[in-house]
Amino acid sequence: MDKAAELLTDAFERIGGMVRDAIEGLTGDELSFRVDDGANPIVWLIWHLTRVQDDHVASVAGTEQVWTSGGWADRFGLPLAVSETGYGHRDEQVAAVSADVENLLGYYEAVEQVTLEYVRGLTADDLDRIVDERWTPPVTLGARLVSVIVDDVSHAAQAAYVRGIVERR
Repeated sequence: MDKAAELLTDAFERIGGMVRDAIEGLTGDELSFRVDDGANPIVWLIWHLTRVQDDHVASVAGTEQVWTSGGWADRFGLPLAVSETGYGHRDEQVAAVSADVENLLGYYEAVEQVTLEYVRGLTADDLDRIVDERWTPPVTLGARLVSVIVDDVSHAAQAAYVRGIVERR
């Protein structure tokens, strides 16, 4: 495997560990706990990071999102547009996201599997490919994947923090 692929694989596998640690064993009430009325609950944080990863990886890989292809949108049954990823969500939209650990983890693991299959096939040269020309400078594949990793780690860490608060209540 190419060194770039090894590095990306390692990063995405670590995110999976963070996600599992943040949600395994929690009840629905614990997943939905909000530190205050404007705070994001664990369920939303994990759903959002998974939706963004699914959306962004599918876009660069030229595939359909797991959210729709794997039937996860139907399983979750959220009162949101299927295209929603959580970006820019208002308070009532955040509150509308609910799931149990089984579905939340199942969706994350399905996205993780697709992501890992994709990044394992990349080479260092692939990372220079322009994937989004709407920005100045245009976004490369490498920059997009690093952006997903940073976003995922940030939200998984936030979920772990909220879990700590839940467990100490």
